[in-house]
Amino acid sequence: MILPVYLYGHPVLRQEAEDITPDYPELSTLINDMWETMYHSEGVGLAAPQIGRSIALIVLDGSVLADTFPECADSKMVIINPQLEVIEDSPLVSRAEGCLSLPDLSENVKRHEHIRLTWCDENFVEHEKEFTGFLSRIIQHEYDHLLGEVYIDHVAPIRRQLIRTKLNNIVKGKVKCGYKTKAAPAK
Repeated sequence: MILPVYLYGHPVLRQEAEDITPDYPELSTLINDMWETMYHSEGVGLAAPQIGRSIALIVLDGSVLADTFPECADSKMVIINPQLEVIEDSPLVSRAEGCLSLPDLSENVKRHEHIRLTWCDENFVEHEKEFTGFLSRIIQHEYDHLLGEVYIDHVAPIRRQLIRTKLNNIVKGKVKCGYKTKAAPAK
């Protein structure tokens, strides 16, 4: 089932996600719904807070970007209860990022080029792996959602000021998307 993507300004996007256990209710259905939602929305990653669940769950598939970023080939994975570590001396690289929760926006964000991630897959098998390049960026972007952060938190204050009207329109739900969304509750 395609779920609505929660838009910037919704309180769930600012909550720190909680780890889950294998007995989380209907986990496989939720994961399948997240895949369907992500692909329908033409995203390369989707964190559970973006569909209104403050849990440590991410689906990610950057394979569509493999022609430009070879490290994204065969990158389809379910990430549960991740722990992210920046590799020492990893350079910061600035690239444009977008987000399904912030439609029609793109801003340059500095991120570390090299990370190590420890996580469980959908069967709660533990993995540890190092990631580089754009795949590292996608993982960091989605991991931020689990911390209650969004990519514009990493943008210079002057840039946030310049896009304030766009951000306010997203908060009010005044955006058109090719996918279902859920705006922040009215104050």
